[in-house]
Amino acid sequence: MIKAVVFDLDGTLLNTLDDLKESTNFALRKFNYPERTLEEVRCFVGNGVRKLIERAVPEDCKNIDECLEVFKKNYSENMYNHTQAYNGILKILEELHKDKVKIGVVSNKFDSAVKELCKKYFGDLVDIAIGQNDDVPKKPAPDGVLKAMKILGSDKNSTIYAGDSDVDVQTAKNAGLKCIGVTWGFRTEDYLKGADFIVDSPDEILKIVRSL
Repeated sequence: MIKAVVFDLDGTLLNTLDDLKESTNFALRKFNYPERTLEEVRCFVGNGVRKLIERAVPEDCKNIDECLEVFKKNYSENMYNHTQAYNGILKILEELHKDKVKIGVVSNKFDSAVKELCKKYFGDLVDIAIGQNDDVPKKPAPDGVLKAMKILGSDKNSTIYAGDSDVDVQTAKNAGLKCIGVTWGFRTEDYLKGADFIVDSPDEILKIVRSL
């Protein structure tokens, strides 16, 4: 019986891409670097905001740290401009809550943003939200997921992981969990090879959880 579901955030629960693109380009403009398209930013995300900026700036960039700080400040002030939950996500979180299934979020986005976004869009439906910080290595390291499981009071046999990318599939494997790959996020289905389940709608997540 599944007692907890650990979700990725960007591309799984929330469509954050437009706000990420705008803050990336704000930082690039600040340093007179060429701006990036939405599709380019889509390919850059998934491994944390530092890696996003490293991929966005020119190869000979010498001030990645300064560019990253500009991005983080701008994003913290503008991360609600276009971001919204994917259709059907709130419904399944509410249903899981009614089923007394605990909900965790583990993301490679910086920790303060993860906590604030979860609080704004999901309120008490999310029991624990963990983002990238000095104490938690980035996914696909399993540390964040294992920490969430400990807080949620679940184990490998009673927890399942859901995400939209190859990073998420590998994270689940590293944590010893079954993985649900979602197709509505930032990556195509090709990136979900190795997932135990691949779903096209949030309702399918609920059906899987209730069937295990």
